[in-house]
Amino acid sequence: PSLTTNRIPASARPSTPSGGDEALQESCSRAGAERRRATSRRDQDECRDRFHTRYWSSVFQPEKKFGVVVVGVGRAGSVRIRDLKDPHSLAFLNLIAFVSRRELGSLDEVRQISLEDALCSQEIDVAYICSESSSHEDYIRQFLQAGKHVLVEYPMTLSFTAAQELWELAAQKGKVLHEEHLELLMEEFAFLKKEVMGKELLKGSLHFTASPLDEEKFGFPAFSGISRLTWLVCLFGELSLISATLEDRKEDQYLKMTVQLETQSKGTLCWIEEKAPGLKRNRYLNFQFKSGSLENVPNVGIDKKIFLKDQDLFLQKLLGQVSAEELAAEKKRIMHCLGLADHIQKLCRPEK
Repeated sequence: PSLTTNRIPASARPSTPSGGDEALQESCSRAGAERRRATSRRDQDECRDRFHTRYWSSVFQPEKKFGVVVVGVGRAGSVRIRDLKDPHSLAFLNLIAFVSRRELGSLDEVRQISLEDALCSQEIDVAYICSESSSHEDYIRQFLQAGKHVLVEYPMTLSFTAAQELWELAAQKGKVLHEEHLELLMEEFAFLKKEVMGKELLKGSLHFTASPLDEEKFGFPAFSGISRLTWLVCLFGELSLISATLEDRKEDQYLKMTVQLETQSKGTLCWIEEKAPGLKRNRYLNFQFKSGSLENVPNVGIDKKIFLKDQDLFLQKLLGQVSAEELAAEKKRIMHCLGLADHIQKLCRPEK
């Protein structure tokens, strides 16, 4: 869709106005007594959310909203549908329909259409891919070929080579390909990022436990667990793979992947993904620095509206508000993680 925009400062970032921005200060000042009573972080976040919607709506006046189809209506797809009905989204996005293998007819007053209709529809500009990981590659390829922008859950593909091909296709078509990474929007990650900043890692570990996943649907553990790998890369920079082993007892539905990684400053990291019936979903971490240590993460608060925050990042790209340098850096990080996952799988399962 073409967009008519009012003049705004070059430094303006519609989706992430900071507390120091003049526009934010003016808006929060207008909130009057309510804003002055904001003594908790939650109150301040709510103020930002209200400003956020007004700011975008006043700065950008789309002549036509981006029409959206949601593919897959499990947990993530259902949340995406809910968020697309949020007033914050309505200024820019128009939820047209959803696609599902199940015959549902409609969902929350949103109509179901076939995949073929979604690909051909002139109303649809954007596809949100919320299906199981094994289907991502095919859906992304089809929607890009049809001239649609794509937002997809991580991992975008279950192979490094396929991801390379899809980035190239997106560039050829002039379309946005956005891989969601909710884990980078979590309060826990923000806490960790602050804690490790400026510290030199000596050694560390990240151990994740959960019940078994269907590998046919969600991929090898290095791919299904790529959010943990992404944490490590974003905290400590690009990593080298030292070794990877897999303990796989199919009769017990037990699986344990152990990966040894190295930072550019020769710090060592052990990443473990462990799955078995009855194992609770937990994350255990331990980082040893020259200046101290960090074990696990305290309760740092509830993750508020992280799907909406991810959607904001996607919208920035659709609206041309992300620099080429930022896009290149994000792509490099995504491909680095996918490359590591691909290499880990080949070490653990040479037949693959």
